[in-house]
Amino acid sequence: MSEVKKIATRESYGNALAELGKLHDDVVVLDADLAGATKTGVFKKAFPERFIDCGIAEGNMMGVAAGIATTGKVPFASTFAMFAAGRAFEQVRNSIGYPKNNVKIGATHAGISVGEDGASHQCNEDIALMRTIPGMVVISPSDDVEAKAAVFAAYEHQGPVYMRFGRLAVPVINDNPDYKFEIGKGIVLREGKDVTIVATGLEVSESLAAAEKLAADGIDAKVINIHTIKPLDTELILTAAKETGKVVTVEEHSVIGGLGSAVCDVLSENCPTPVLKIGVNDVFGESGPAKELIVKYGLDADSIYEKVKAFVK
Repeated sequence: MSEVKKIATRESYGNALAELGKLHDDVVVLDADLAGATKTGVFKKAFPERFIDCGIAEGNMMGVAAGIATTGKVPFASTFAMFAAGRAFEQVRNSIGYPKNNVKIGATHAGISVGEDGASHQCNEDIALMRTIPGMVVISPSDDVEAKAAVFAAYEHQGPVYMRFGRLAVPVINDNPDYKFEIGKGIVLREGKDVTIVATGLEVSESLAAAEKLAADGIDAKVINIHTIKPLDTELILTAAKETGKVVTVEEHSVIGGLGSAVCDVLSENCPTPVLKIGVNDVFGESGPAKELIVKYGLDADSIYEKVKAFVK
């Protein structure tokens, strides 16, 4: 069997920007002195006249992006998630969110899979922060195909969009002719009747692998890929909850305020259902190889398998 292709979604982001730039001359890309890491350097090489390096001044970059948006251009402001959602939160809220400016934020290096950069750069709070901004669309793609599609969908969407990308290479799981990306719509990747696993980002592939292990134990798990956390596909989640009676959420993000919280909000109001939230449990990360951190914090396929198995039984 051939090895599964793996690509980091930050790579997908850079490549998609370059493709988008060829099609639309109103696309402008901004970066905060991290073009090599965020992969916006791919766009810079192709369209240097439409690339602005704002330096290590993320708040200022968001203000510049907001100003550019008022001219009719479509700016993509890019930096690490910790700086895009954390350091620049006030400017994102007041200069982009409040006036509903058409700015797209490309936040790379999200979650603990940043690895050796350590806790200061491992942003496990960005989904929670961005969800609170009225009108902000929040997208967390699971692989290369989805990340590229998210960039194009963000361009077409009128209004602010926050896109979350990772540093770690992840399996390509959506490479099929039937795949369709639509903001606010989840995707059922595996049917099942015993439990529903709702995952986002790199945890989608890990959840699929866990579901296969569960099947060997006679547990039939439905797996849903939620690439858009806001607006959430409430209809799909409610239907799945009614069918299986148990829901597990999996995310490379804090269990507070992220995908799990969004799903619980929907279920508690409409269809009270037992829920297990798998994510980073109210702790900071630490420096170390990304794959080892994923295992240590219980976000790998084996850990998900054990947790879901215990939850179901």
